[in-house]
Amino acid sequence: MSANSFDARSTLRVGDESYEIFKLDKVEGSARLPYSLKVLLENLLRTEDGANITADHIRAIGGWDSQAQPSQEIQFTPARVIMQDFTGVPCVVDLATMREAVKELGGDPAKINPLAPAELVIDHSVIADKFGTKEAFGQNVELEYGRNKERYQFLRWGQTAFDEFKVVPPGTGIVHQVNIEHLARTVMVRNGQAYPDTLVGTDSHTTMVNGLGVLGWGVGGIEAEAAMLGQPVSMLIPRVVGFKLTGELPAGTTATDLVLTITEMLRKHGVVGKFVEFYGEGVAATSLANRATIGNMSPEFGSTAAIFPIDDETLKYLRLTGRDEQQVALVEAYAKEQGLWLDPAAEPDFSEKLELDLSTVVPSIAGPKRPQDRIVLANAKEQFARDVRNYVSDDEEAGKESFPASDSPASSNGVPSKPTTVTAPDGSTYEIDHGAVTVAAITSCTNTSNPYVMVAAALVAKKAVEKGLTRKPWVKTTLAPGSKVVTDYFDKAGLTPYLDKVGFNLVGYGCTTCIGNSGPLPEEVSKAVNENDLAVTSVLSGNRNFEGRINPDVKMNYLASPPLVVAYAIAGSMKVDITKDALGVDQDGKPVYLTDIWPSEAEVNDVVANAIGEDMFNKSYQDVFAGDAQWQALSIPTGNTFEWDSESTYVRKPPYFEGMTMETTPVEDITGARVLAKLGDSVTTDHISPAGAIKADTPAGKYLTEHGIERRDFNSYGSRRGNHEVMIRGTFANIRLRNQIAPGTEGGYTRDFTQGDGPVSFIYDASQNYQAAGTPLAILAGKEYGSGSSRDWAAKGTALLGVKAVIAESYERIHRSNLIGMGVLPLQFPEGQTAETLGLTGEETFSFTGVTELNNGTTPRTVKVTTDTGVEFDGVVRIDTPGEADYYRNGGILQYVLRSLIRK
Repeated sequence: MSANSFDARSTLRVGDESYEIFKLDKVEGSARLPYSLKVLLENLLRTEDGANITADHIRAIGGWDSQAQPSQEIQFTPARVIMQDFTGVPCVVDLATMREAVKELGGDPAKINPLAPAELVIDHSVIADKFGTKEAFGQNVELEYGRNKERYQFLRWGQTAFDEFKVVPPGTGIVHQVNIEHLARTVMVRNGQAYPDTLVGTDSHTTMVNGLGVLGWGVGGIEAEAAMLGQPVSMLIPRVVGFKLTGELPAGTTATDLVLTITEMLRKHGVVGKFVEFYGEGVAATSLANRATIGNMSPEFGSTAAIFPIDDETLKYLRLTGRDEQQVALVEAYAKEQGLWLDPAAEPDFSEKLELDLSTVVPSIAGPKRPQDRIVLANAKEQFARDVRNYVSDDEEAGKESFPASDSPASSNGVPSKPTTVTAPDGSTYEIDHGAVTVAAITSCTNTSNPYVMVAAALVAKKAVEKGLTRKPWVKTTLAPGSKVVTDYFDKAGLTPYLDKVGFNLVGYGCTTCIGNSGPLPEEVSKAVNENDLAVTSVLSGNRNFEGRINPDVKMNYLASPPLVVAYAIAGSMKVDITKDALGVDQDGKPVYLTDIWPSEAEVNDVVANAIGEDMFNKSYQDVFAGDAQWQALSIPTGNTFEWDSESTYVRKPPYFEGMTMETTPVEDITGARVLAKLGDSVTTDHISPAGAIKADTPAGKYLTEHGIERRDFNSYGSRRGNHEVMIRGTFANIRLRNQIAPGTEGGYTRDFTQGDGPVSFIYDASQNYQAAGTPLAILAGKEYGSGSSRDWAAKGTALLGVKAVIAESYERIHRSNLIGMGVLPLQFPEGQTAETLGLTGEETFSFTGVTELNNGTTPRTVKVTTDTGVEFDGVVRIDTPGEADYYRNGGILQYVLRSLIRK
């Protein structure tokens, strides 16, 4: 029950129903607040308990100073939690382990139960092994079940053992698309109360739901577990960046072009740790599908959230997707009653403002390794010519092909070239070179949720087929929609046969290529690429294109709209200027250009209007949690504690609570630490966390081999997240990681100073030697450490490798928080200082003193960092809130929650 200090409790009547609500206008200053802060204000009004959430916290939001730096901590209680299976499986593993730990400490295991609705969508496990045939989808599903049976049995057990926990089975859709199409409430109803739908999710792209007016963002799995168990999220009232939209998108541009433009603008502006909120006349002209596309890319700009207020477009989408009329009426009535309804003319109080005239957006792609590196499509060929030089050996200078002298000086000397003949299984031959598009994938929630770009892709395929064009033979083409609704409207519009003829057959309903589940390239292509060290490319309609993420054979990755993915599959190379050069020739031998197969806006809108209806969503989601016969046939254990299989290589009981007592152990200073890795700028959680394929000659591959697993059954790191033994061995093992302690290496290598002068060793092997010697470990890093997906294993693996502290120039929000949640101390170099300016090589021995001040209930602003070589500086302590300090004192967030629940 709320303390209701502001007399905000009231009743809202909608039709025949009445709901308890907490009125925002009872708080002075609320009317001028941005939409997102109004949502936070309501959250505090409703959950005010006089202790953790007080009247002063509520006044702090009402009196928010838009220009001040964030300093006021609040406790945000999300209405629900959403997970995908890669990050969700460890959450359920930890919950199952916590039940046993509670029992061992004399408590009631049943106390470990989600207190907020938690929904998990299995979407990260399907791999596009098979492609280009009508049988590909069924074959990939069979392979998925074969590889993941143990995990799926575990999740089915969790669905029966835990209250308020639901699982959307495999082959249904992508978590964020399922969220906006079905799971999101926009306004939540629970225990007679109506309040804004809010959430945290175990995937950074949880922000996609911001497009529906729902405030939520990605957190690490450990934070999500705490939220499921009733713990509020500790946060500072953020700065809010107002992003004004004016005008309308011009013909020939797509939502992807828009979002890549916004990503570039916001990344340049700097929005890490801030909310972004869209306002202005242009918002009304932005479809819900386009809003969701923009919200999805929030992690790519670096913001915590990127939200749109509720308006008629929101209601229209809720009706289209099958929400009942009472719910739609409630959303409208509640939003208008609480001042949450969009006023296109309003100018809320924002911390900073940007503006974009939508009419200035031009066709674009991004790459070859970061989503913020936007390239105007017309300049893509020229930019590739410059960028490819970073991916080829110096001895190829003599083999450059000619490049027009009229181009920029950086590319006037030509483009590296190494033409390679490939023999296909049918005996035919073709030639590939640097820049060959070997993967063309319509994939990921970002774009597959948007019917306008999906229909545009299908129409490009149709027009291409009618001109006699198809994909090049070396291109692996895949279609992985975010929900079954997509294939339903393709079928209804008669577009599926054209996609099939161009090679874009359905391969699965899941993330596939965007998360590294692209599957292998055809054997002959892979062999040619590796034997000749070709810098080949992928083009995908995803949100992430980091190095080493998409496919181990592919060095350069480009984000593009779905219709451009089809076009590049036909062109077959990044050396083709698809805005000018012919993509191929028609049946009469005449050149066919992109303009010949690009659909008009009217054509796309006509298909969307006539092929998509509410009935499709009702059919797809009417029994969404039940699953098919294959899911229902999985055998599962019974009981409220899990029966661990000692032989399982997928699900194992983790060691987090071993030896834990009810009393905390005092925090200690860190002495005699060695550096496990010294890293540069923009090291992402993809570089840190285990992801993608498991190679046989790595520590993880050796572990699986020792446990009787054949190479063909290794599966991916993501699918084995429930086994900490595999995940520890894959931490810091990304094939593109460059550890500066071991120069000349790429991958999971370091130098092991327990062995004489420090021979090069696998990071895992060195960590085991250090831990056996009782030596704590540290990481040195540059700017934006931990950017990217909200990967809990980037923090869990770091902790289990024995790392006690990280020193970086700057962090991205989620990873810094996750490190604290695993008991790792995040420190920052003093302003203007770096490892290089301080002369640190990573070979030093480090000590960190002053950490023990945390035992006094306070958090030191800095700690003294010293080395055996005489370097000394004050490391800035990045424990930013009192709540985070509590987690660190307890050894981690899970230990804190466990002790709290037992004491209740």
